[in-house]
Formats: sequence, structure tokens, C-alpha cells
Amino acid sequence: MYVCKSTPILWDAVRFAVDQCSDTAQFILTGSAVPLDDVNLHTGTGRISRFKMRTMSLYESGESNGQISLGALFDGAHDVQGFSSLTIEELAYALVRGGWPQSIGEKENIVLRRVYDYVEAVINHDVNRVDGVEKNPNSMRVLMRSLARCSASMANNETLRNDMVSEGASLSAPTVASYLNSLRRIHVIEDLPAWNPALRSKTAIRTTATRHYIDPSIAAAALRVNQKRLLQDFNTFGLLFESLCVRDLRVCTQAIDGEVFHYRDKNGLECDAVVQLKDSRWGAIEVKMGSREIDGGANNLRMLRSLVKRDPVFLMVLTATDIAYRRSDGVFVVSIGCLKD
Repeated sequence: MYVCKSTPILWDAVRFAVDQCSDTAQFILTGSAVPLDDVNLHTGTGRISRFKMRTMSLYESGESNGQISLGALFDGAHDVQGFSSLTIEELAYALVRGGWPQSIGEKENIVLRRVYDYVEAVINHDVNRVDGVEKNPNSMRVLMRSLARCSASMANNETLRNDMVSEGASLSAPTVASYLNSLRRIHVIEDLPAWNPALRSKTAIRTTATRHYIDPSIAAAALRVNQKRLLQDFNTFGLLFESLCVRDLRVCTQAIDGEVFHYRDKNGLECDAVVQLKDSRWGAIEVKMGSREIDGGANNLRMLRSLVKRDPVFLMVLTATDIAYRRSDGVFVVSIGCLKD
């Protein structure tokens, strides 16, 4: 087994070696976050499988105790009981620190500086290297702040442009699209696609993706907020908390070979996350920070269940509260501090 960087020579060497021996899992190749446009590589079809590496979930970083398994829920588990000792202050810190492996257990001032430096490197270097086109650092910085403010929303490019104008940065629509594509290609942003189920009615489904950074710490760093600022601004905290939950759900879902979507229809009914496995089993999840919002989230989930032809395996309200349990209506309430794959 080799761990190496996927340069053209190594890529072709691996392809040749795989052709000579039919064994699986012979090599691991780690790819750059800044892919090169001028390198022609064999696609690796039939020989090489691609796997997206994400930042760590709260379970992987040790903040979640893992008492509730997403995989077990899909396998029919109904006895949902758990308790998280993760405080709101610890959650805020975990959010701004991010799921970066090197930052786990490191000093606070170091980990926050590390994320700020990462954002500056993206703005000043990485977005230019991806396609060789020089981009205005100030405009990119303002765009990243706008994206952070629009976390977990369906803000379109025009909304982002208007928000940038309020900060004195004006870009054309094609330029905004180009900047966003650069951020997407270097794995800084990963929007959540819309779910398109078979419905019992003819309700029109909105197809716009929701905006998310690959890790909520990037949004916090773009806004230059630390955990103390988050605890003073629960509107921003709530948006970034949803992004944190989406990150963890993506990590957990990838482990059980599924995908994560969001749902919204023309009547305004929405669901923050829909997890669907390859065999079409699905579960719906509403993200609500506080206990006062749980009833509203559960109501949304029951309404969604009534619209979709195939019944869900489970309905869940994912929260920042401490207790995990099953409500009388069958909806699970799960603390993010209890979740694992």
C-alpha cells in the first residue's frame, strides 16, 4: 500500500500496476486541493475509485459520544436514548475550530489562527492557481463573507452580488459565477442539492441548492467571529450550526453509502436535510438548535412524510440540546453531541 500525491507519472504507474494485478485496494493516492488544468490524466475508469475526504465530524473529533447511530436508524432501530454532555460553549468552540485533524486538542489561539490563515491562502493563492486566472483578493474576500452570511440558505448568485455591493465590491454575474466555481473546485464550498422525490400531489419542488462551506469554521473565519461572538449572535450561530450538522450528516452518510439533500416546495415546506441510501430508503432531518423549536421541526417532518409516496425510515430533529429520545409521534429528537455514522 502506498500513500502518495497523484502526479501524472504516479497516476500512470498505478494504472499500469493495477492492469498487471487484479487485487483490489493496492494503492491509496491523495489528490491536491488545487487540481491542475494543464495535466492530462487517464480517467482511471474501471481501475481507480474516487473518495471525497472531508473534515472530521464531531464524533471523529471526540465531541460526540456516538450513542445514536445513523446506520442503526436505517436498519430499523427505534430505541433512541442518549445524553450529550456537550455544552453550548463547547459546541461554539468546536464550530469555529472546525474538523481539521491537526487542530484537535491544540491551543485555542493556534487553531483559530490556522483557519484564518487557510482563508487568506484561499483568497490570495489557491483560487488563482486552480485555473491560472488572477482574481481580485478584496472581491474574493467579500464574496466569501457573503457566502458565510448566506450559509444554509438558497441565496442565488444575484443575491450574493447585491450583498457584495453593500460592502463596496461590484462584480459582474459571470465573474461571480467564475469565482464560485473556483471555490467549488478547490473544495472550499459544497452546496447541498435539492431532493426530488415522487410526490402524491403535483406540488412543484424548488431545485435551488442551499449554500454551505465544506466546514463551518471557514464561514466563521470569513466573518472573523470566534466562539464568544457566536454566543452573542444566535442568528449567525444558528445558520452555522446548520452547516455543522450538514457536515456531520455528510460524513456519517458517506460511511453508509448514501447522499444528503435538502427539500423545499412552492408552498414553503422545507426540510433541512434528507438522507437517501442507494436502495432508495430515506430519512428526513430538521435542524433546530433549541428545545422550543422542536415541535415546529417535527410538524414540518410529518407534513413532508404525508407528501412523499414512499414512507421514510425515520424522521429526526437534530438539535444542540442534551437529550436524545423518541417522541410520541415517532419523531426522533437527537443531540448533535450523540450522533455517529
